[in-house]
Amino acid sequence: MYKIALKMLTEDKTKYIGMIISLSFSALIITQQAAIFIGLMKRTYSIITDTTQADIWVMDGNVQMIDDVKPLRDTDLYRVRSIKGVSWAVPFFKGLIRARMSNGRFQICNLIGIDDETLIGAPYTLTQGAVTSLRNPDAIIVNNVGATDKLALDQGPKKPKIPLAVGDILELNDRRAYVVGICDITRPFLSQPLIYTTYKRALSFSPFERKLLSFILVKADETISPKNLCNLINATTPFAAYTRQEFKNRTIMYYLENTGIPINFGLAIFLGLLIGAVIAGQIFYNFITDNLKYLALLSVMGAPRILLAKMTILQALWVALLGWGIGSGCAALIGYLTRNTELAFHLPWELFVGTGLTIFTICVSAALINIRRIFNIDLDMVFKK
Repeated sequence: MYKIALKMLTEDKTKYIGMIISLSFSALIITQQAAIFIGLMKRTYSIITDTTQADIWVMDGNVQMIDDVKPLRDTDLYRVRSIKGVSWAVPFFKGLIRARMSNGRFQICNLIGIDDETLIGAPYTLTQGAVTSLRNPDAIIVNNVGATDKLALDQGPKKPKIPLAVGDILELNDRRAYVVGICDITRPFLSQPLIYTTYKRALSFSPFERKLLSFILVKADETISPKNLCNLINATTPFAAYTRQEFKNRTIMYYLENTGIPINFGLAIFLGLLIGAVIAGQIFYNFITDNLKYLALLSVMGAPRILLAKMTILQALWVALLGWGIGSGCAALIGYLTRNTELAFHLPWELFVGTGLTIFTICVSAALINIRRIFNIDLDMVFKK
């Protein structure tokens, strides 16, 4: 009987293909837009992701997210180091700086200053050079995206740009800086290039201010958990301490609450859901209407009504499976083809499963709405012309 249900489904190819296309389009929109949204949110805390050595980030209590820098005094570093349970604490600088290239063009960049002695906070993957070269005079490391795009040498119209490479020279705030490495790190939320250097050198590059210490990176020792150490720092100092994951969540919440990103992507996802529900539901309704006489015939031949209902649900599950697979597969293909572009795309398995549950819910709901009609089939229609 279940084979008969699938044959009934595929017999009317127009309705069959229409249901699959509508569900595929719905799955594509939901998966793609949600994946781009997740990718954008991951980029907001890219620096936290790439700074893997520290358990805890210490900052001014009014800081709302990673780009909201409110500097501390340099002496605050020693105050944090004196707290019991701190294995080590190092300074971390983050700020904006104007870079001048060899062709005279200027570019605003993100400047990252890491601890001079330990180099904690340095990028972990370099395509050119070595991290230890940061100890050379006036040395900097530039991220790969910045080196090949924003800081690349423009030769003019219709000519390829010359990427920044090891040995090239930039001017940072009218001071000479030598490129000693190109790093491959997570793409940032904003498009400005990232420049890494040592903490003291970053201070010398930056305009003078009374406070320049952006964050303090802390590692908890074996006697205390990172979360308990955060609570201890919060209780004994005027600073705010967060674990890496807490600081990521705080950054995400800032963008969710203070930007229009969630609304824009939410509307797109809702429209995809609405399209799938309305079109697929309507087509499935018409499909059941056209096949009521065949279902009535099966009922006259002795098929229980509950079996007919199961056949209808099987038909809904089948088109849901095909629509989900095709739509999500197309979304994954788009993500793969755009993996090295500016497009933020991240497709975790939870999103893949969530889209599937959504599509299956749409189809099963449409089937359940029509099951009432199956239980109320007029058997006389079998003998009507």
